[in-house]
This record gives sequence, structure tokens and C-alpha cells, in this order.
Amino acid sequence: MPLGISNNCKNIAPSATLAMDAKAKAMRAQGVDVIGFAAGEPDFDTPLAVRDAMKDALDRGMTRYTAAAGTPQLRDAIAQRLKLDHGLSYGQNQIIVTNGAKHALYTAFQSLCSEEDEVIIPTPCWVSYPEMVRMAGGRSVLVECSEEDGFLPSIEAIEKVVTDRTKAFVLTNPSNPNGCIWDEQRLRALVQLAVDKQFYIIADEIYEKLVYGAAKHVAVATLSPEAYTHTILIGGVSKSYAMTGLRIGFAAGPADVIAGMVNYQSQSTSAPNSAAQHAAAVAYTMDQTCVEDMRKQFEKRRDYIVERVNAIPGISCRKPDGAFYVMMNITGLIGKRYGDQVIGNSNDLALLMLEHAHVAVVPGHAFLAEGFCRLSYATGMENIQKGMDRIEAFVKELS
Repeated sequence: MPLGISNNCKNIAPSATLAMDAKAKAMRAQGVDVIGFAAGEPDFDTPLAVRDAMKDALDRGMTRYTAAAGTPQLRDAIAQRLKLDHGLSYGQNQIIVTNGAKHALYTAFQSLCSEEDEVIIPTPCWVSYPEMVRMAGGRSVLVECSEEDGFLPSIEAIEKVVTDRTKAFVLTNPSNPNGCIWDEQRLRALVQLAVDKQFYIIADEIYEKLVYGAAKHVAVATLSPEAYTHTILIGGVSKSYAMTGLRIGFAAGPADVIAGMVNYQSQSTSAPNSAAQHAAAVAYTMDQTCVEDMRKQFEKRRDYIVERVNAIPGISCRKPDGAFYVMMNITGLIGKRYGDQVIGNSNDLALLMLEHAHVAVVPGHAFLAEGFCRLSYATGMENIQKGMDRIEAFVKELS
């Protein structure tokens, strides 16, 4: 047999967001002043109490293996936070701690999907969902959502694609990449459909603390006993507590599903970092003022970047209700030229912006949303101002 990687591995598409961020970092390493709107990583310091807890864990020798499901201390802290925030009650056997929320999603798909099972995903969507489903042997069924409808799918559109192979629906609330938030009426209709057709709702709620203005986040599992039993809730500390590199996420849901995920994790990664688990338990149980302070700063940045984008002829965006991204509509720039180069799609625009304006954005095709580029405002206001100045100047140079 010839040497080489598997066909399955060959078919895995690299993360477009990480790829663009890596290009920007490589240019910075060469001395280029690049403004990064690509990475979904808060620029705030990790809270002091969390940093102190991490140091304390190391000093106390918390460097050994923990249970595959995570430490009882952290699972209790997660349960307490879910109870305080949403009134949800989960036992330790209903919670698994994972290597980031991304790994919670991956493990959920691996545990749920049999060959050719279908997972419904509204688009635009986070870049990793379809790849994770494919790696699990499943098939992504996409429901296209329009900017005019706030990037939210109608229940009728979802119902049209439900089959007897439907295993799950991916609910991202608030959404990456567009910041939309599901209203309660739409959520209740989704729950009813899930109950009637018997599929799970995988609720990626990693951005639940980052909600702005009059918008309100409703945890879908709170809506009814049936919603609770049909929901696998995904969360973590990365976005709300600026702890991206510590890689702590979790899933909470039906005990049998969580048991399957624990089995899968025990044979793949085992438990997450033990010291980071201690730090995450502190994050969930400490005073939450720092989370609100960060949210307020993100809201100011959102308001500024939306105003700037919509003031530039040829591009526009809707004001997101949550997360820290805007989807910039670039259809007005398609067909225009920068020098002798024609902008044919979002990837062309992103590469030209990086090369000539030294601004990193993520092309919309990565999110199955051609005609858009995603900008993250998880960077300082000075960077946002400078980056928008560069984008404005770049667009003015197009012919």
C-alpha cells in the first residue's frame, strides 16, 4: 500500500478564519503593520482572579489527570452558573468538560451521527460546522438565510428539509458570523418541530453574554421540559472571560448523550488541562462584573464599526445584536478593479485588502455566504479606527 494520508483527511478543509489570521501574523512577523479583523478572540486581559487561580493550581500541584468528564469542581461550577443564569438544573452526569467549546461540538457530532445522518445548518454559519459533521460521517443540510431576513431561517424553510435521517439542528445563538439572535417565538417553533420530528437541537451559546441594546438571549433549553430533553447546550469560557488559549468548554444535555461523549473523549483527548479547569471554575463562580464591563466595550465598538462601514459607498452591514462580528456586504464592489486586478468574489477582496491595505478580514465564502466579508471587532478601538480608515481608503482607490 502506498504511503500517505487518508482520503478522509485529504478532504478536510482548513479553517479559513485561522488561515487568514495566520497570514496576518506572518506579515506582522516580517514587520508589516497589519490590522486584524479576522480572529474571534477578545483582546481583553484574562480576569485577574482567573490568572491567580491558574497560578494557584500549578503551585498546588494540580497537574495530574482528571476524570474524562472533567473535575467535579468545574462541573458543579458550570451547573451553578446555568442555574443562576437560566434556571436550568443539570446533574454532574449531564455535563462534560471539553477542550474548548469547539471540541464539545466535535464530540457531540461524533457521538450523535451515524453514517449519512443529516444535520441541518442555517447559513451563513461558522466555518467548522459542516466539516465537523462530515468528519463524523454525517451530511450537512444547509438552509440559506438572507440579510433581508436578519440572517434568520423561517421554520417553514427548516421543516422543508427535515427527513427521517435528520439527527440534529445546529442553533448558533448569538450567531457567528453575523451576530443575529433568535426571538423566543421562533425558538418555540423550532422546539416544537424538534419534538414532532424527533431530532436534537445542538445549541451553540458560546456568545450568550455578549448581547447588545434591547436584544435578549433566550436559552432554548429553558422553554419547556421537551426543549430541555431535546437540547445539547454548548458553552465555554473563551469568549465571555477572554480565556481562549486555556481551552475549556462544556456540553450539557441528556445523560445518555453526555455519557456517549465522555466515552468518546476518554478514547481521544482524555480530560482537558487540569489547572485550566480549576481556573474556569473560578471564572464561573466569581463576581461577574468583568464580563459586563467587557460587554459594554464590545457594544461601543459595534456601534462605531457599523457606522463606519455604512458610511462607505459600495459596502454596508446590518447592526448585529450579539457576539462581536459584522457581516460586511461587499456586492457593490464585485467587478471593480484595484489596479489591473478584478474583484470577482469575497476571497479576491480579502486578499487584496490584506496585501494592499494591510487589513485582515475573512471572506464570506468561508461561512457559505459569498458577497460578504466578516469583520471581528474583538480588537481595540484604536485598531478599529485605523482599520476602517484603511478600508475606506482602499475602497476609494477601486475603479
